[in-house]
Amino acid sequence: MFHKKIADTLTSAGRKITIHTVENYMTALIESFVFYRADRYDIKGKQYLKTGSKYYAADIGLRYCVLGSKRADEGRILENIVYLELLRRNYEVYVSKAGSSEVDFIAINEEGESYYQVAYTVRDADGETLKRELAPLNAIRDHNPKYLLTMDYGPVISHNGIRQVYVLNWLMA
Repeated sequence: MFHKKIADTLTSAGRKITIHTVENYMTALIESFVFYRADRYDIKGKQYLKTGSKYYAADIGLRYCVLGSKRADEGRILENIVYLELLRRNYEVYVSKAGSSEVDFIAINEEGESYYQVAYTVRDADGETLKRELAPLNAIRDHNPKYLLTMDYGPVISHNGIRQVYVLNWLMA
């Protein structure tokens, strides 16, 4: 699906390219450690899925090189940083869905599974962002640790067992 989107975008911009060519380029970029691929994992069935992977840059500086600083999206950059840190901590990292909502990361190691949602901030006037970010974690019915990582400074807060953590403290732990 992702490869088709890239091929369609390039074709609409006047650069005809096939999905197969995009797949070859993405494979080469992954093999040269420019990008990492996070495969999709089915939480309920405890199985790996072949579609719906997401890609993360090995170096955030590459994003600035391609997009420039004008198109900065702090939330996506923060998600990329958390992904890289989970890899550094020797987790197998996957993306998933719980119901119709996406779970940013399932991190698996010898101690088990843990779930992570990443948002730049969940502080808004009506609390809708917090509800939206907690929804996929609340839909998971097992007892594995669940975290909401944000740039909202403050102490650890528990939302029905989901720990909201200031991401800079989490990164330094």
